[in-house]
Amino acid sequence: MLDLQKIRADFPILTQKVNGKPLVYFDNAATSQKPQVVIDALSTYYQTINANIHRGVHTLSQLATNAYEASRSTIQQHVNAKLLHEIIFTSGTTHAINIVANGFASLLKSGDEVLVSAMEHHSNIVPWQMLCEKTGAKLLVIPMDENGDLLLTEYDRLLSERTKIVAVNHISNALGTINPIDLLIAKAHQVGAAVLIDGAQAVPHLKPDVQELNCDFYVFSGHKICGPTGTGILYGKESWLNKLPPYQGGGEMIATVTFEKTTYAALPHKFEAGTPNIAGGIVLGKAIDYLNEIGFEAIQQYESELLAYGTEKLLAIEGLKIYGTARRKASVISFNIEGIHPYDIGSIVDKLGIAVRTGHHCAQPIMDFYNVPGTVRASFAFYNTKEEIDALVEAVKKAKLMLS
Repeated sequence: MLDLQKIRADFPILTQKVNGKPLVYFDNAATSQKPQVVIDALSTYYQTINANIHRGVHTLSQLATNAYEASRSTIQQHVNAKLLHEIIFTSGTTHAINIVANGFASLLKSGDEVLVSAMEHHSNIVPWQMLCEKTGAKLLVIPMDENGDLLLTEYDRLLSERTKIVAVNHISNALGTINPIDLLIAKAHQVGAAVLIDGAQAVPHLKPDVQELNCDFYVFSGHKICGPTGTGILYGKESWLNKLPPYQGGGEMIATVTFEKTTYAALPHKFEAGTPNIAGGIVLGKAIDYLNEIGFEAIQQYESELLAYGTEKLLAIEGLKIYGTARRKASVISFNIEGIHPYDIGSIVDKLGIAVRTGHHCAQPIMDFYNVPGTVRASFAFYNTKEEIDALVEAVKKAKLMLS
């Protein structure tokens, strides 16, 4: 069981008021709030060891380097990567996907195929579209059903020896669907395709084991898991990372430079050009330590309770429809009320101190599938409470009364 009172005390922002009302923060799928330990770690870095890494013999540089690499080791252990240099620091999920998509430009040719799913975030669609335009490869889409589950028979049909990479999310940011990625990965490997898993929405709720999954790439953002913005991770199998060319050129990613020829550094530095977000990378490790101290099993169990409670309470509102009713879901509820625009609902509940997300959630094809302009999305985290869900339900009822 989680000690909610203690956990909520770790998050200073949760004590503030919005529009004169206690803040209820249900926009966790967009970004998580930060515990004091993370805020303090960021401040401590700049106050005590601020220096560039990997380049200096002076003490501060060595301290910063040690802290940065210790964080890499923390993340390696967290996702169970086999090798430390399989962990690449990025600015976020989008950056990580673009590194891989850009690298595959040298591996694909006209007639090759890339598979994505119908429920992808734009960040896991657009880079592959750009790749296909550049190489002449074809982008294929794994369809989904009304519940928000992928059609696995269609996935089987689409897979072939022409499939070179499959890129799917672990959990849908718009629907909360938990995809059967272990099955998707195994089937892709049977035809020799690589697999990239977008874990941006998964890592706040569960602890991925990349060796057990046997994925080729797994990517996620730090700000979704109580870490700083501008941080992210690309995990890649050593063999694949060695195949891909560098994404950017500059300092740090080189072994030697002359005007005639440049040779690239070994992993992981080959993909880490320039001065990175040093503070962010260090503090990301602290955020992961914090979550592991709470325990992901306890987080999953509690968030499942919140999802079930919120689903029951919201569905009791007449005219309310939930989009995404897959059997396996994370704590995300996307909904609309018949005849009312989601933006209007979001605006009214905000006046009551409740933060939800409205719109297409950077997943416009999903909204097109359901033929809606967008949804209201309430996404719960382990520091939320059932009492806050009650406040949301009452706010939605009030919004419905005002807008009907």
